[in-house]
Amino acid sequence: MRRQIVLSALASGALLPGLTACSSNVREQEVARALRRPLANSPDQDLLMRELVRYATLAPSSHNTQCWTFHVQEKSIMIAPDLSRRCPVVDPDDHHLYVSLGCAVENLAHAALAIGLHAEVRFEPSGPGALQIDLKNTKALVTPLFHAITERQCTRGDYDGKPISNYELRLLLRAGTSNGVRVILLTDSAVIEKVLEYVVAANTAQMADTAFIRELKTWIRFGAAEAELTGDGLFSGASGSPGVPRWLGSLLMGMFYNTKSENERYARQIRNSSGIAVFVSEENDKAHWTEVGRSYERFALQATALGLRNSHLNQPVEVGGIRPHFAAALGLGNQRPDLIVRFGRGPEMPLSMRRPVQAVLV
Repeated sequence: MRRQIVLSALASGALLPGLTACSSNVREQEVARALRRPLANSPDQDLLMRELVRYATLAPSSHNTQCWTFHVQEKSIMIAPDLSRRCPVVDPDDHHLYVSLGCAVENLAHAALAIGLHAEVRFEPSGPGALQIDLKNTKALVTPLFHAITERQCTRGDYDGKPISNYELRLLLRAGTSNGVRVILLTDSAVIEKVLEYVVAANTAQMADTAFIRELKTWIRFGAAEAELTGDGLFSGASGSPGVPRWLGSLLMGMFYNTKSENERYARQIRNSSGIAVFVSEENDKAHWTEVGRSYERFALQATALGLRNSHLNQPVEVGGIRPHFAAALGLGNQRPDLIVRFGRGPEMPLSMRRPVQAVLV
């Protein structure tokens, strides 16, 4: 769900022709766009349910792991965690994994409503935990958030630094709030600088963790061909970096991906954002984590509908030793901050890939 591969230092010198030759991702983007084709409201029940699953899989997930499986029945769909796609270093308690499930549920609910089905969602705590979605007939309603599903992306680039209107802030606040979850919108520059301090501290700790770097690298897709082949992971092109073969990308990452450059990038991008959103849940359990995912996805879809971009700054909630200090700085007491997201206006970036529906059906 975050991390740009820093390769801009290679944009000059003898490597430029080779990198330019490797950076073409036209076919990969054609495939990515095809996966975001409009929803087909088919009389074929099986096809219709697969279309709902496809829209669910357009949701964001940690490291774009797409850590979910779908069990489809006649009028219901169960979304369960795919534990083989865990990220145990950055997400040891599976918090981000269950947030990702919630994002997928929110997409599915909007897609179902667009074709006249109301999604009744409940969390099933047995086993690893799953989300049961029962679909009931209702009046079809196509919302701006539904239209935003195929356009939403986590944009890890620079924004224009301009403030957004109070009207837009109210819409974001309403979208990001639900039962048991609230979103705090920070727009004051002094408060944003304080958030930056925690992001830099936590990022520095992660960059010093060889296990973190090793896990991150396994999910990076350095070139378009690799991204298309796997259908998942963090495609370097989606962050504006040139595409390169994996062997070269791995080598260059070791040379240029360092704490100083990353901290400088985060400082620049936090300062050119319109604001920062912090999602907080009332309880620290899987059911509430999925609700955080639903709230964040509504926020992201609403932002997309308004022409706004967003991306994650989750380091302070991922580093256990820093998270309580960050919570205290925000006056959260014992509540856990779940997600940190920057938002603002910025350019459209290349789309990330998704696995085909048949790969996630069980």
